[in-house]
Amino acid sequence: MFLLIFILIGFLLILTGIAIHILKWYFLISGYNTMSKAKKENVDTEGLGKLMGVFLYLNGALLLLYGILQLLGYRPNTGLLIGFIFLSTSYLLIKAQKYDRNLYDENGKLREGTYKSMALPIGIVIISFIGVAILMFFSSRPTNISILDEGLQIHGMYGSTYPWNNIENVRLIDELPYIEIRTNGSAIGPHLKGHFRTREMGSVILFVNRDKPPFIYLESSGRKIIFNLKTETETQKAYEEIKRKTQTIIMAKPHIIFQN
Repeated sequence: MFLLIFILIGFLLILTGIAIHILKWYFLISGYNTMSKAKKENVDTEGLGKLMGVFLYLNGALLLLYGILQLLGYRPNTGLLIGFIFLSTSYLLIKAQKYDRNLYDENGKLREGTYKSMALPIGIVIISFIGVAILMFFSSRPTNISILDEGLQIHGMYGSTYPWNNIENVRLIDELPYIEIRTNGSAIGPHLKGHFRTREMGSVILFVNRDKPPFIYLESSGRKIIFNLKTETETQKAYEEIKRKTQTIIMAKPHIIFQN
């Protein structure tokens, strides 16, 4: 269902592009529809409509393709999708100002006193760029853990500390379950962090680079967590350490499962 939303949004964007570019429904353009009649006469609606149309066609087609590829079982790069949408939106916000002759004179120069009007879209672009860059940086970082006396600590966003006494199942797996939907998390390329729903295991919390198996699967207080570290060697070493820690309480909890 989640992937169908991408396809639906893609279709809607393309249809909106046709409405603005071909049918000339300029009232759909945000900002233009709230202008006074006098200011609307100073806007190059044909040029602005074409710009909006191209923007909506490209992004709609990209979302449509992304959804279809996901349904077919492929794994398109989410980071590239986010990056393209961000860059194209930034370009649109800046380029659209050129078609507003309320801001520019006949020579293409900014009219006196219009710099304040340009500050908002430029500010939005800069803040959005910084936000996306920070998100992508932290989402693509390898998982970092600490083996504490009281439990296993997974660092970063969505991380937590899982007491040894609450760990009920620990095993090493070579493949991730099939992911149906990301409910609250990030998916930047192969890096998956946060809450996901899977076909085989239901809801899980992931901290993985899915291109670098194996993965450590554990259950703690009803929660299912899957993670791996930067390298296969580090993941294997962490699993052995977790197993050693939990083995100290195995007599009190004989139902703990260990599996290589």
